[in-house]
Order: sequence, then C-alpha cells, then structure tokens
Amino acid sequence: MLLPYHVASIRILSAGIVLLPFAWKSYKKIPHNQLGTVILSGFLGSFLPAFLFCIAETKVDSSFAGILNALTPLCTIITGVIFFGMKTNMQKVTGVLIGFAGLYLLVAPNGHIDFTNYSYSIFVLIATIFYGINVNMVGRYLHNINSLSIATVSFVFLIIPCLLILSFTGYFALPFDNKEVWISTAAGSVLGIFGTAIASVLYYRLIKNAGVLFASMISYGVPFIALLFGVLLREKILPIQLVSLAFILAGVYIVNRKR
Repeated sequence: MLLPYHVASIRILSAGIVLLPFAWKSYKKIPHNQLGTVILSGFLGSFLPAFLFCIAETKVDSSFAGILNALTPLCTIITGVIFFGMKTNMQKVTGVLIGFAGLYLLVAPNGHIDFTNYSYSIFVLIATIFYGINVNMVGRYLHNINSLSIATVSFVFLIIPCLLILSFTGYFALPFDNKEVWISTAAGSVLGIFGTAIASVLYYRLIKNAGVLFASMISYGVPFIALLFGVLLREKILPIQLVSLAFILAGVYIVNRKR
C-alpha cells in the first residue's frame, strides 16, 4: 500500500520522534565542531540505507538483500583503507577477494550478471558501503560522544527531511480510512522504533566499546535471519545463494581473524 519512500521515511521519522525527549540534553553534550559529523552519521548510517533497502526490495527478495548485507564488514575494511588510513595486509586482501567472489556468484550464478533481475541489488551494495564509511567515521571521530547522544541528535535532525519526503511523495493524501494504510504505517513505525532508534543506540555503543571491525560483524547474523523470514514468506531460495553466503562469510572471517 505504501511506496518505498513512505516506508523509509516513516521508519526514520518514528526513530526521531521516539528519541525527541532526549534531544536537548543530547545536543548540549555534543561539541559544536562535531555536530556536522553526527548529522552526517545519521545520513550515512541510517537515512540513505533505509531508502536504498526499501527501493531494492521492490525487486529483490528480503533473503537476497540479507545475504548482500553480509558484505558490510568487507566494506568496512575497504572504506577504512581508502578513506581512513586503516592498515591492511595480505590476509585482509584475501578475505575481501573471497567475499566478493561470493558476491559474484550471488548476482551472476550463470557466469554473467542478469541486470533484469539483479540490477536493484546495487542499491543494497551501496548501502553496505555507506555502513562501512559510517562505522569507520564513528569509531575515528565520535569516540568521545556517548551513543545515545549520537543517535538522538542524528535522528532528530532527520525529522524534517522525512516529513518533506512524505509530503512530496503523496503520503498525506493517502486514504487514511483504509485499514491497510494504518497497518503499513504501524509496521514502519515499529521498525523505526525498535530496528532503528533502539538498535542504533546499541550499535553506536558497540562501536565505541568493541571497535569498528567487531561492530561491523553483527552482519554475520543478518543473512540467517533474512533467510529464515524468506522461508516463512515462501520466497525462492536457491542453493547457489547459500553457497554465495558461505563465500561471503568465509571472507569476513578471514578478514577479521587474528593472525
């Protein structure tokens, strides 16, 4: 019933609203020279990925998107090396190559990429790159700010953009006497409160306490949950997808394994 832009906007908007009571106190705890970085973290770590995933899943299954999301730790390494001066070695390079071999198997099971079916997977891949940049940025530049303040300020600043998108994409003109509109809106709000607001506070805390790479490895669990829901929703899961997931997770393991 809702457009992908509606779902993503409601998700981020509800996260901002539920954190609004903490806004002023959190804002005062953030140094002014770091405010822009906090807001950018919200855009890269939540706002843009929310839209990219919603758009992608109009064409690809949730299980497929979940497997692609497992690339986040590899993207954390790659963006860390390119943009944040992270040191690398042959072990990490090998892990990244194995992981992307899994990506190739996933989108090109017959030896060539079928853009008719898999072109929308590029949106998920871009989202994982944004995740990687955000994790590195938070670990490098926001280590002195508590996780609740980062999440609160970043999401509260996204309330107005979300309202504008909902307005321009026709959400407020929908028939609100229709039960499906309310159910879809409630589902998006629940996702925003629990899967975005609360999850982001915990995630930022994990980055600060456990480190960039360890935090990015929560992506280990995402594909399995996505596959489980894919089975429950009767999505078509191919053996090659499971093989691809094994390659990706093997690459992530090699990248993060202590020598």
